[in-house]
Amino acid sequence: MDDYPGLGSYLDRHGTRRWRYRHRGRTVSLPCGPGEPGFDEAYQAAVEGRPIRKAEITVHPHAAAPRSLAAAWRLVRQSAEWQVLDDLTRANTTRVAERFLLSPVIEGEPDLWSDMPVADVKRRHIKKILADRAATPHAAKNLLTLIRKLILAALDEEWIEADPTYRVKWRPAYVGFRAWTADEMAAFEARWAVGSTPRLVYALALWLGNRRSDLVRLRWDQLVERKLLIDGKIETLRGFQIVQKKTGKVLFVPETPMLAEALAATVRRGETVVVTAYGEPFTAKSITGRMADWTHSAGLPKGCTLHGLRKTLGKLLAEGGASTRQLMDVLGHDDMEHAELYSREANQVLLAAAGMERVVTLVGKRKVAR
Repeated sequence: MDDYPGLGSYLDRHGTRRWRYRHRGRTVSLPCGPGEPGFDEAYQAAVEGRPIRKAEITVHPHAAAPRSLAAAWRLVRQSAEWQVLDDLTRANTTRVAERFLLSPVIEGEPDLWSDMPVADVKRRHIKKILADRAATPHAAKNLLTLIRKLILAALDEEWIEADPTYRVKWRPAYVGFRAWTADEMAAFEARWAVGSTPRLVYALALWLGNRRSDLVRLRWDQLVERKLLIDGKIETLRGFQIVQKKTGKVLFVPETPMLAEALAATVRRGETVVVTAYGEPFTAKSITGRMADWTHSAGLPKGCTLHGLRKTLGKLLAEGGASTRQLMDVLGHDDMEHAELYSREANQVLLAAAGMERVVTLVGKRKVAR
């Protein structure tokens, strides 16, 4: 090392070569060896007795620590399952993920959840996260869904061998949008006559039972006829062929007489069934705002929403004796439990009365048999 007087090296206990400068009983560790970036500057500083300047490390804004929750989130976004999600679902999931990953593990401490190794996430952590969000149960449920996605990605990569979220249950009571009452429906119909835009939107939302994103995209050419063999006879059934934006599911929803009345009174002014005063299609957001104006004008309380009409149809189906399978086929649900949310709001008095009537009939038959 004639070019670098006082320079020497040795192997540490891990077998890694280390470099140091020694002169007159003074030893200075060097960050690297000859030929490596920054060596000459570090060696000169050691000779002159100056502190060795540490190299500045620039962290990429999207960098993630190996096998961390942030790294698992990156895997989730690269997955095939992520690519097929609609834009709204991806945006909502991203918002939940960023809020969680950038939050501190312990309030007031610098460590963030994004840097937490997945292997260090324990069951007690999950339960604490949920407990801290007890005041916002649906937000907690959404967060648990996200964490399970991260854990699944880590399991697929074999970073961990056990799922800390296994059997962690967080099922808050579902409230969501409520169904309209019979009085509210009557008040709206009294305020907005057949042939008006508010009445058309109301009829489509109620008698098709689909989401606002499907309602605003509904076209006249989706109103089709189907021929079916019923009790040995060929019958023609008229209805809307709908491809749900959220799920991609294809549905045929028969046209009810009430919807037929509203459609017959509607002047076609474009490809879409519902148009603004300027003849343009509504957006999902704008039609929600307009419905709020229309219900207010009808003297209805807050809570009478477009999605509430979807739930109203589910309630009417349940009260009419429709099965859960029929509810799913009309509303477009793949999840039986989700479909049952609508039937739970069916009129309890009506169902209880029908049930007791059957009991009375049964008891009467037994008395006659005696």
